[in-house]
Parts: sequence; C-alpha cells; structure tokens
Amino acid sequence: MAGPNTLTINEANFQSEVLQSSVPVLIDFWAPWCQPCLKLAPTIDELANDFAGRAKVAKLDIDSAMELALKFDINTIPTVLIMKGGQTIARFGASPKAVYAEALEKALKA
Repeated sequence: MAGPNTLTINEANFQSEVLQSSVPVLIDFWAPWCQPCLKLAPTIDELANDFAGRAKVAKLDIDSAMELALKFDINTIPTVLIMKGGQTIARFGASPKAVYAEALEKALKA
C-alpha cells in the first residue's frame, strides 16, 4: 500500500526508525478500514518522494501497533505526527499536502 519511499513503521522498528532518527520523521497513523486515511495515502507517498534523503515519511497501521497508538494518544485517524529527536514537534489531522510539507521544512531547519 505504501509507496517506494514511504516507510512502514511498527513496534519492531519504531525505536530505530523514529526515536533514533537523525532526521525529522512524519508518521501517518492510519488503518486499512479508514476511508479518510485511504484518501490521504497518495499525499503521504508524494511527501515521501519530495523529502527522500532529507526526512523520513512513514505509515503506522494502528491495528497492528496498538501500543504505539495508545502511547501517542491517537484517538482519531488519520493523525499525522512529525517527530524530531524522539519528540513530537507537530500534530495534525487530515490536512492539505502543503501543511505537512511546511511543517517538515520547518523541522529540517530547527
């Protein structure tokens, strides 16, 4: 389901791919049964292509990673977090691509 530059995050690789990442990470918390999530998927894949080599763009299926969804207080999906240095620095619901891109650019400069 994810594009070639879009990471799939789960509980096994969360520590290495997100918490220990040297670059900002955008994470799309989603589920296969969520229609708004499916509509957002192409945008997430476009961002992964746009930011390839500069930031990570990832998807996390809440059904297969409930512990992480609970840890980050994901009450509605899609929820998109931007993390840097192991900390959440931005949190969004479904938004236009430009909103996420601007937040990632800001995170890269911070």
